[in-house]
Amino acid sequence: MLRDETLIPKIEHVWQANLQVYGADKVWRQLNREGIVVARCTVKRLMRRQGLRGVKRGKVVRTTLSNPKAPCPLDRVNRQFKAERPNQVWVSDFTYVSTWQGWLYVAFVIDVFARRIVGWRVSSPMQTDFVLDALEQALYALQPSPEATLIHHSDRGSQYVSIRYSERLAEAGIEPSVGSKGDSYDNALSGTIKLKFS
Repeated sequence: MLRDETLIPKIEHVWQANLQVYGADKVWRQLNREGIVVARCTVKRLMRRQGLRGVKRGKVVRTTLSNPKAPCPLDRVNRQFKAERPNQVWVSDFTYVSTWQGWLYVAFVIDVFARRIVGWRVSSPMQTDFVLDALEQALYALQPSPEATLIHHSDRGSQYVSIRYSERLAEAGIEPSVGSKGDSYDNALSGTIKLKFS
C-alpha cells in the first residue's frame, strides 16, 4: 500500500496530464490502468486535500425567460423565414457556450436574405444590454433604410420584449415580431446557428 506522500505526486501528475479536467473517479481509473492500486476513496480524499477538482458537467441553462405580463408583438413571420431583399427580415436570438471560465452567452442577429450573422455580442450576464449591442452592430453594419419595411423576429425572452429593446426597434423604424410561447419552430432559423456554437 502506497503512502499519501507517494500517491499525491502521482495523482497530481495524472490530473495535470489530463488538462485538469479529470475528477477523482477518472484519476482513480487512470492510476489503476498504470498499475498503481489505490482505493477510490483515497484518491478523493487526497484530491480534496490538495484542492484538485475535475470539471463538472454543467446543468441545462435556460435562456428564454419570458415575462407573462409583458406585452408581446404579433408574429409577423409565421415560420416563413424568407426574404426577397436584404434588411427585410432579421432574426435574433442568443445561446450559451461552456468555457473554462464558466458559461458565456452569445447574442446574434441574422439577416434572413443573406442567411448570415450581421450583429453579435458575447456576455457573461444574460441581460438586455448584450442583445441590444448585437442589434446596434447590425444597424451600424447594414444601415437599413427607414423607408423600407424591416421586421425583427425573436422569441419571447425578457431581453427582447423589454422596454429598452422595444424602444430601440421603434426608434430605428423596425417592426417587432415575436414567436409563440414554447414553440421552437417559431424561431427555427436561429436554431441552426445555435447548433454551430454547440
